[in-house]
Amino acid sequence: MKKYFFASCLAIILTSCASVENHNRKLTELKSENDLKKDVDYTYKKLKRLHPNLYWYISKEKLDYKFDSLKTTITEPMTSFAFYKKIAPIVNEVRQGHMMVFPDTRQFTKKETKELIKKGTGPFSQFEFQVFNDKMYVVKNNSKDKSIKAGSEVVAIDGKNTDDLLKDYKNLFTSDGFNKTYYKYKLGKGFGGFYTNENGLKDSLLYNFKHNDSIKSVWIRRKPSDTAKVAKADTVKTEIPNPVEKIVLTKVQKKAEKRKKSVFGYNEETKIYNRNLKFIEADSSVAVMKINAFAIGNYSTFYRESFEQIKRNGSKTLIIDLRNNPGGRLSEIADLYSYLTDTTMVFADKSEVATKTSLLSGDYFKGGGVGIQVVKGIFYPLYVGYTFFKVKKDEDGKYYYATSESKPRNKKVEAFDGKIYVLINGGSFSASCILSSNLQGSKRATFVGEETGGTYNGTVAGRMPLIKLPNSKLKVRVGLMLVAPHYKTNIEGRGIFPDVAISPTLEDKLKDIDPEMNWVLEDIKKNKNSQTASNN
Repeated sequence: MKKYFFASCLAIILTSCASVENHNRKLTELKSENDLKKDVDYTYKKLKRLHPNLYWYISKEKLDYKFDSLKTTITEPMTSFAFYKKIAPIVNEVRQGHMMVFPDTRQFTKKETKELIKKGTGPFSQFEFQVFNDKMYVVKNNSKDKSIKAGSEVVAIDGKNTDDLLKDYKNLFTSDGFNKTYYKYKLGKGFGGFYTNENGLKDSLLYNFKHNDSIKSVWIRRKPSDTAKVAKADTVKTEIPNPVEKIVLTKVQKKAEKRKKSVFGYNEETKIYNRNLKFIEADSSVAVMKINAFAIGNYSTFYRESFEQIKRNGSKTLIIDLRNNPGGRLSEIADLYSYLTDTTMVFADKSEVATKTSLLSGDYFKGGGVGIQVVKGIFYPLYVGYTFFKVKKDEDGKYYYATSESKPRNKKVEAFDGKIYVLINGGSFSASCILSSNLQGSKRATFVGEETGGTYNGTVAGRMPLIKLPNSKLKVRVGLMLVAPHYKTNIEGRGIFPDVAISPTLEDKLKDIDPEMNWVLEDIKKNKNSQTASNN
């Protein structure tokens, strides 16, 4: 019996390794012109069938021309990746930031993955990059080479000019609409991924850094993880004589920490909490809520407890920091808005969809192990029926999916009725923009910072399946639902504009200066002094 078991395991491992090897071998194969042109047609056909508002920012005639012209440029066989660099800019002409083409890249066996992890942090992950004025700079250096100063410009990588790379990678994604502020944030954060997709995973990179007009070349190699064991701390005597009580106390602390991670949304990868609340005045009159993303954690508990605390503390001002918030759950932002509105609210419109059945193209079976997949399979007929009957054709001839966020609801009992400031920038995207649209449209908040990366009038997202192209094996992510806020603007294709425009500089970043927050605090102080003077 054991013999058969081990033979089966070995067969699975060998099959898996062979599959990975076969996949990687095909990456360098040239795809025929005819096959790649078929993939172009397949892509456009899928977009027309699934996207609810494909011609929002470009006319049908122009997009038809773009896809037809793309086929005329395919005059010889090419690799899947070369085709990716041709088709991605055309798909991006739709100007929907959630929609993106992903290249077919090298796969790794479990053994190779373990070896990579053992080797340590890669040469890109040892730096935090940010783009200012179309140049890329190191704003944080976590490498062993401390001679590389924060503020150094990255001039070249492995002999490739960084300026050229930035221009090239800018064509591989898009913001929503015609907004321009999103690109610098996406490029700084995603540069390593774009480079790796094209050049493969590297154990070392040759960087050219420029600092104070001096250029230096530095090899950055993988940084092994610190495996040194942390010495056990000496036992400290406490006033608790009973060791059982000490154990109970530790369990209580662990339970509290576990709860905090759940409610605040602890990100295991970045080691930071997704949501935070703090009070920055001695009298707790100013509350600051920083939300990194509308994902991870028990948001309803966080907002309920936060606004209860704000009310208890008698806070008069709330600062909501949505900078670099890429979005997340519609249910979460609707819940948060119910604590910020000053009236009965309708948070979002019914979500427009392309057809009666387009939502069934969503990745229903994505994620989960074998057990989860079995359960999903059992309930799939119910899911199909529910989704089908939930989509209804309206009087305008379009199909809509009604969510709970599109129905009127009352504001929360603990709703905040004081002054609200919202900090935004080009990294504020998707759900953070839906929330911001409603706050600005209802004149409920003062906005400080940059124009958001997402648009004011909504985005196409919701369910976002990956469509695999049959010949090149590229994947195209397509949003199936047009999610629009209750409030709109007449300026199509642009983001939420700040009431007070402030764009941080490289020098601000290096000196840890926060000009947006500083302006808000100064404005609060000014208003407080003015009110005091008028009372006297």
